[in-house]
Amino acid sequence: MTTPTLPISRKKLWLAAIKPPMYSVAVIPIGVGSAVAFAETESFNWAIFSTFITAAILIIAWLNLTNDVFDSETGIDVNKHHSVVNLTGNKTLVFWIANGLLAIAALELILIAWWQHSPMILELIALAVFLGYTYQGPPFRLGYLGLGEIICFITFGPLAVSAAYYSQNPTWSTTSLKASIIIGLTTSIILLCSHFHQVEDDIAAGKRSPIVRIGTTKGAQLLLSACVAVFAAIALFTIEGYFPQWTALSFLSIPVAVQLCYHVLMYHDQPEQVKNCKFIAVNFHFISGFLLGLGFILG
Repeated sequence: MTTPTLPISRKKLWLAAIKPPMYSVAVIPIGVGSAVAFAETESFNWAIFSTFITAAILIIAWLNLTNDVFDSETGIDVNKHHSVVNLTGNKTLVFWIANGLLAIAALELILIAWWQHSPMILELIALAVFLGYTYQGPPFRLGYLGLGEIICFITFGPLAVSAAYYSQNPTWSTTSLKASIIIGLTTSIILLCSHFHQVEDDIAAGKRSPIVRIGTTKGAQLLLSACVAVFAAIALFTIEGYFPQWTALSFLSIPVAVQLCYHVLMYHDQPEQVKNCKFIAVNFHFISGFLLGLGFILG
């Protein structure tokens, strides 16, 4: 007896709900932080790295699932057919699955802390998880106040990259902090791009996203400024000597940044046309971050 397959449309909805490309936001900060540590110490612990990557992916899964749960409570996802809550119709089940994934991630981080004989990585990631919760979780819901990009920058930038560096080399690094600025910016760009196509839903739910506050035209201009800032920072840190010259490889991601900015500048006020810009932003984040980390390794 064969199991019937799901209709293709429903498969696509589940694929959109799972968001496979979004898990690069877990991999890239850990990879870059670890690459900086390798560049400075010329040593690498693969067990810690693989354990940390797994934990980070589970935390992103927790974040995505709980965001769907919390958004279902405000009604902002009423037109979001690929919400996991809308697909399953069981908000409670989704919530506890998410918490189970977070618990597994916590056990993996405890293991790393035990290997290191230091709780620092636990403290850094605990703060990152708390900030991630405040984005959509009650009673904070800071994302509804337009603070999501700031939270994203801190969480996936300084906290995640520093934790990854510390996991390989239990100390602090100015170079790691500067690299975290790049990753924080490119991750925040993804979140910024996710707002352009849902302005009406955000307004209806009372969410004051940056795009709701300043409009799509200025939002597109802000995106362009953020992309320019990414490459300006890489150039500055390389000239200052903090980054090896090989990190100039990240400039190979400029065509993706140009594609992203052009697309948003053209279609910022057309929801159906602009809604895929967040996936271009994910590509930019992944490619630029991968090349930045590679530059540290080669350097």
